[in-house]
Amino acid sequence: MDGTSDGPWSGTGLDPLGGRVLEYLVTVPSADAAQVAAAVGVPVAEAEEALRHLEDVSLALRVGGGAARWAAGPPRASLGALLARRRAELARAEALVERLHETYEAISGPRTAHLVEVLEREEEVSARYGQLLKGSAAEVLHLAKPPYVTGPDMSAGDLGVADGVRMRSVYETEAFTDSVSLETALRGTAEGGELRLASRLPVKLVVFDRAAALLPVRGDRPAAGSLVVHSPALVEALVALFESVWERAEPVPLASRRDDSVPLGDRPEGPVPEGGPKTVGPDARTREILHLMATGMKDETIARVLRVSRRTVQKHVSEAGTLLGARTRFQIALLAAERGWLGEQP
Repeated sequence: MDGTSDGPWSGTGLDPLGGRVLEYLVTVPSADAAQVAAAVGVPVAEAEEALRHLEDVSLALRVGGGAARWAAGPPRASLGALLARRRAELARAEALVERLHETYEAISGPRTAHLVEVLEREEEVSARYGQLLKGSAAEVLHLAKPPYVTGPDMSAGDLGVADGVRMRSVYETEAFTDSVSLETALRGTAEGGELRLASRLPVKLVVFDRAAALLPVRGDRPAAGSLVVHSPALVEALVALFESVWERAEPVPLASRRDDSVPLGDRPEGPVPEGGPKTVGPDARTREILHLMATGMKDETIARVLRVSRRTVQKHVSEAGTLLGARTRFQIALLAAERGWLGEQP
């Protein structure tokens, strides 16, 4: 009677029907097959078969000298024996797993040295990436630039990242005009990730719980294969590389993403001398636009990131230029930085 159900009896080796029959028998002194069948809601033939199985494991006993009647055997002793057999089976299964793993290590050890897995096919990379991502419990670190091996339609949520996992991503600015980069980054941010931009990334990289790292064998051809690094020393070095890039990268403010055309604000930048002219600073939307522009984004990309129109972006940039007395985007970015407009938003 091997249990295949996820119910309470599966761990004992009893199937659900056997469990229900036993639960009924312990409530009555004895019962015939018809009474058992009526109690558990099955045909008499099925009840009789279940009773015979329970008899085989000493959980049901035939009583009376006439028509067959059944009574429950002592559950603790009989079920204890069943559970002991199940534990022995699990112990044998664990021993088998260990033997298989030893054989695996003996064959694959010289190639991987337990430090690096070599994934040669694109489908292997995608599958292994999904496994590592789903298995992450604390943190995922990501240096991203196209092309993407996992495909444009995959995100952290699609792959089943556990709640509470902190995700930090740095995307390469020059490639951020690519629609796949943009949508992938925005999905990750919407799912609670933190996003920054850097002008140039040294390598594509994902680190999972600071225990394993995935990176391509060739940076210019990710589909040519990837490495899964398990060596603690190598993973630690890759984490240090990520943190160094993260520290220098520019945060991307995506807290407010809606179409509007709010004009420049009239908030004073600092104390206004008595009798002096009033100096105004930009509103929050303009600060966002100037910040993204300073990272190297084009107007079209900024518009997609903030979900505003391109005309809105150009209007804010133009008004900022007028306020700063600047004519070119370079001058606007330079003077905005000097005024402190590109720092943390108040």
